[in-house]
Amino acid sequence: VQLQASGGGLVQAGGSLRLSCAVSGRPVNINVMGWYRQAPGKQRELVADITSSGSTDYANSVKGRFTISRDNAKNTVYLQMNSLKPDDTAVYYCNVDWSYDDYGSSEWGQGTQVTVSS
Repeated sequence: VQLQASGGGLVQAGGSLRLSCAVSGRPVNINVMGWYRQAPGKQRELVADITSSGSTDYANSVKGRFTISRDNAKNTVYLQMNSLKPDDTAVYYCNVDWSYDDYGSSEWGQGTQVTVSS
């Protein structure tokens, strides 16, 4: 199972970006899909995640501004980020919990840089 993230970049405060993360490889059951971020000098933190049934969870700092969604047919998870703030600057990583028969694991994407200028 491999993850390919895209969509990061440089944007001014108040702007928007959309991140995508596509899952490829062997066919597995994709359970929770999520986005995490890590700013310089800080620990990696959960931004948002979404279950296979569509239930979502968000960090308090992004509620009302970010929206996570997934396309199960494309094995892709998205993060729509609006009203971006300089504090949102970080490397964003996608994460997928998957299972196949009795085996399960978690995979990380390579990270995509999001920089918000003031």
